[in-house]
Amino acid sequence: MSDAYTLWKAAHVVSATVVFGTGLGIAYFTWFGYRRAMRAGDLGALRTILRLTVIADASLTAPAVAFQLASGLVLMRLLGWPWVSPWSIAVLGLVALAGACWLPVLAMQVRLHRTAARAPSIATLPAAFHRWFGAWFVLGVAAFAATLALFYLMVAKPLAVA
Repeated sequence: MSDAYTLWKAAHVVSATVVFGTGLGIAYFTWFGYRRAMRAGDLGALRTILRLTVIADASLTAPAVAFQLASGLVLMRLLGWPWVSPWSIAVLGLVALAGACWLPVLAMQVRLHRTAARAPSIATLPAAFHRWFGAWFVLGVAAFAATLALFYLMVAKPLAVA
């Protein structure tokens, strides 16, 4: 069990790092890219930023999130931890919160990308585009906060596990 546990734990830590890093990186380049494109009136830059945002989340973040959940469940099984404990309930609650924020973010990213792709200029982007972007930001911050709380629970184990 030790070798299997070590392998799964290392993979779980790596995937958590990918979730954290891509979440922070995507948020950074999308937020600042959007602001720069708006100031410069550069629709081409906005389109590129939004296209890359969708691609990065689909190819990097989504698989890492799925692996996080799967590997976490495998680790709990390998350790013999109960499926219901204060710790596991907190973890699953935070995963549900992060997912409830992140899934709409994915849909908004696609909507933002498609809207920018059809717009003839920055000035013709609908007012809803900017509201969607604001909602994208707020939900992204909430999902990221839940991710940070998950890191804390994984490392500190402040709640009873068994």
